Amino acid sequence: MGTVAIYSLFIINKSGGLIYYKDYGSAGRMDTNDSLRLASLWHSMHAISQQLSPTTGCTGIDLLQAHNFDLHCFQSLTGTKFFVVCETGTQNMEILLKTIYELYTEFVLKNPFYEMEMPIRCELFDLNLAHVIQKDRVALLGR
Repeated sequence: MGTVAIYSLFIINKSGGLIYYKDYGSAGRMDTNDSLRLASLWHSMHAISQQLSPTTGCTGIDLLQAHNFDLHCFQSLTGTKFFVVCETGTQNMEILLKTIYELYTEFVLKNPFYEMEMPIRCELFDLNLAHVIQKDRVALLGR
């Protein structure tokens, strides 16, 4: 297969704590501390962008474009943030993030053993997420 379009997925709780991280083959794999720092930094940048926006109703940064990657973000109504680091120009990441959010509500929030705001350790979430990511990769690489 060709290159991987999706590098990594982060889920951050409303307090800025990293509750889920999955690496999908990024060139520079991060250790736990690096992923925690990145999640905290993104949470802060997202909050600052809401305050600095010259327009009312700004919900924060949805897309950060860099030379070598794009970072797409979806924030739920409860403040949980889902963000994907992917190849530059990758399309339909908003749809993917909303699908991941649906998996989160179905398999994490409805899990009676899951404690809110804590790290996600739900096997059904992991399995269904892997299926969605694989399906998305096939669609992206088939372009």
